Amino acid sequence: MQNALSLTVEGTPDFGSEVLTALYRITGRATTELRRSIRAGDPVYTAELFGNDHIEVVPRLERTVAYLEERGIPFAVHEWTDGEREPITVEIMREIVGSADGRYS
Repeated sequence: MQNALSLTVEGTPDFGSEVLTALYRITGRATTELRRSIRAGDPVYTAELFGNDHIEVVPRLERTVAYLEERGIPFAVHEWTDGEREPITVEIMREIVGSADGRYS
């Protein structure tokens, strides 16, 4: 993974099927994978930037953020660059996504 943005749910909540099903619909990841990632503190969604599927992954990333914010679920955003992971704010994530889409160039 060269350049990517990821979302990790903070803590290790044991979400019920309602939340996991909604995250499945947004991210496309199986509910068992999501549950395992949440319990392990791994990202629930990772969007590789500048790849062939950029047009699909960025909207999923944005919808996942919106869902987590609406539900009041605490999460962290990380930027991955050349294998290094750094925490960033949602605002910086949106700037990165915008520049990758050509919105802020």
